[in-house]
Amino acid sequence: MSEENKLHRNHESIKKRGVSLRRLNIIMFASAIIISVILIVAMQRTQQLYNRTHSMTQNLLEWRENSYDLQKGSDYLTEEARLFVITGDKQHIDNYFEEVNVTKRRDNALSKLKKNNEDSPAVKELSMAMDESVRLMDREYYAFRLAIEGYGYNINEYPEEIRVVQLSDEDMQLDNNQKINAAIMYLFDDEYTESKMRISDNTNDCLDRLEYEVDSQQQKVSKELGAQVFIEHVLTFLLIGIMLGIVILTSVLVFKPLRDCVEIIRREEEIPLSGAYEVRFLAKNYNLMYYTTKENQSKLNYDANHDNLTGLFNRRGYDFFLNNVDMETSSLLIIDLDNFKNVNDTYGHDVGDKVIANAASVILNSFRSQDYVCRLGGDEFAVIMIRADSSMKKLIENKIDLINQKLAKPEDESIPGVSCSVGAAFGRYEMPVSELFKRADKALYQTKENGRNGISFYEN
Repeated sequence: MSEENKLHRNHESIKKRGVSLRRLNIIMFASAIIISVILIVAMQRTQQLYNRTHSMTQNLLEWRENSYDLQKGSDYLTEEARLFVITGDKQHIDNYFEEVNVTKRRDNALSKLKKNNEDSPAVKELSMAMDESVRLMDREYYAFRLAIEGYGYNINEYPEEIRVVQLSDEDMQLDNNQKINAAIMYLFDDEYTESKMRISDNTNDCLDRLEYEVDSQQQKVSKELGAQVFIEHVLTFLLIGIMLGIVILTSVLVFKPLRDCVEIIRREEEIPLSGAYEVRFLAKNYNLMYYTTKENQSKLNYDANHDNLTGLFNRRGYDFFLNNVDMETSSLLIIDLDNFKNVNDTYGHDVGDKVIANAASVILNSFRSQDYVCRLGGDEFAVIMIRADSSMKKLIENKIDLINQKLAKPEDESIPGVSCSVGAAFGRYEMPVSELFKRADKALYQTKENGRNGISFYEN
């Protein structure tokens, strides 16, 4: 058998049997679990990427702060060195060595850059550029020693880094002014300026490259984060789709067929096979019982459920309908012929039976074929009106008026005219049948109290 034929046969089988709710629930539940697990993993991955992005952002901010401190510290040292040799103010040299030995902005910034970007080539080159800057400090120490000599200060009052500096014989021969001028030249000549510019250029170049590296990594992680968020959105929509699918399929395959079944059962009709497999299974079994019941009803002894005189359902049939009809949506009418005892006493029982038979025929022909008309015994009748509520009150009143008109003037002139009194009650949700009968009986009593020949409805 070809694959196409197999698929066709499977499709026809499902169409005939219906979709199994158990299998559908298993598939939906398994799909929801799988997608939920994937979604949780994706959310954890997103959190990791977010943490990386946040860390990189923090590193970038720290890097910029460290870069500023690095350049600021280097420039500060040059500025204080030059101010000292020009002015001779000892405060500048104190500021210089406080920066070198205490504040250490340059060293601390470089250390932090190495820690956060230890594998970066740019940081390694930046470290080399700072080494050259440190070597340039020897020239600044030499200028300090010259200036101290020129200003006539006591060398012992200055840091050891300056005290150990040895001046050349040529510089030792200079007078004080010449030593000061020489110190100034050491920090302002082309060689010093070019070295500072070269170090600054190398430093800026390394920092630019480092910024590019950090920015590239951040962009890469941002793209990964964007893709991960997109995956989360897709998974979320899939999960929402499954939930909506469950709701829709349950409504189409279960709730709607069941709701339709209730209406069909109330109409006492065969249930069409639709919906899920389980619903179809119930419908098949109901239909089987339905046809069996109909067949059994047709086979019942007619006399066991019908009154011999009138052909109406008897007390047994009446009890059967009360227990099997949906009385919550039906109405019960109890009918008594008025003063029927006088008919028997005056005309005899034979005429009385004719009056009963005529009344039964009039009542039966006044109601719908779907309503159940019963003789409870003697001159007492009952009508069970299917799917009748208080909106039909006026219609029922008109029926009773018409019945009384026909009973008052029978077509058979050999029988006397009579009238009837009626009590009616409407079924309600969860109302017991016994309570419905009590209400109809109270309404009948009210009719008799009001002069008979009419109908009363039970009012709450």
